[in-house]
Amino acid sequence: MKITKKQWDKLWGGTGPYSQANLTIQTRILDDKISRVFLVVEADINPLTYEIVKQNRSQFRNDIMIQQLLDHAEYRGQQFGYVVSAFEEEFTDKSVWSEAQERLEYTKDNLIKMHKFVMDLLDIKI
Repeated sequence: MKITKKQWDKLWGGTGPYSQANLTIQTRILDDKISRVFLVVEADINPLTYEIVKQNRSQFRNDIMIQQLLDHAEYRGQQFGYVVSAFEEEFTDKSVWSEAQERLEYTKDNLIKMHKFVMDLLDIKI
């Protein structure tokens, strides 16, 4: 399938789709001290991948993670694409860190699954 220059730009990558998964330590400061620390997992999905997967949602009907991603992602413009939160919890002990890392792995796996689908559909070879 041929894609236009505009569509290539929406993939963000030079040779194929590019997205990112982030694990952030968020320090909340109230008044003159640190009040709490949170761990946040988010994904920034290139616009074309998100749009193609959403158009082909039925292909992922048995994939709860991708269905939730499609339901909750928010478009933040061409620069940020579709942003979705996969985890946010106060960092109180090591178990929270383990959970955040596990959610990060799920997020990465799902982004890769989405990219593979788009690459196959668009016949992108790397």
